[in-house]
Amino acid sequence: MIYGYGNPGRQDDGLGNAMIEMLEKWTSDNHIQGVHFDSNYQLNIEDAAEIAARDLVIFVDASTEEIDDYVLTQVDASTNVAFTSHAASPGYIVGLCRDIYHKIPPTWLLHIKGYEWAFKEGLSEKAKSNLQAAFELMKEKLENPEELINAFKSF
Repeated sequence: MIYGYGNPGRQDDGLGNAMIEMLEKWTSDNHIQGVHFDSNYQLNIEDAAEIAARDLVIFVDASTEEIDDYVLTQVDASTNVAFTSHAASPGYIVGLCRDIYHKIPPTWLLHIKGYEWAFKEGLSEKAKSNLQAAFELMKEKLENPEELINAFKSF
């Protein structure tokens, strides 16, 4: 499952949603089966039920952190809500999945560097470049998902 979230009406905050659009088209064009996509403004507690049914989960979100173009990190089952514009962090959702469904699927977060956050639609040029670089990584990962499953260390 690939789950992009953010607000496309806040420029680069829509990076997660844009990634989902690109990956849906790419998987369809390349006849890649078995990948479920979701896209929303924010993560919700109900998402714990959705990820409990998955073998691999990759969340995708815009980042304000000091990173290069993008970074892919493991998500632990933290029950702390991250201090972001989103209501719940991926770690919080994974923690709910663990507590309610007694399962922690291999879960990753793809952070894509954003730059502009004004109330208007459209990604900044730098964010578009980062999105394209992250898209190339995701294509590789979707062609070999077992690498992410095997690399995941449960916390």
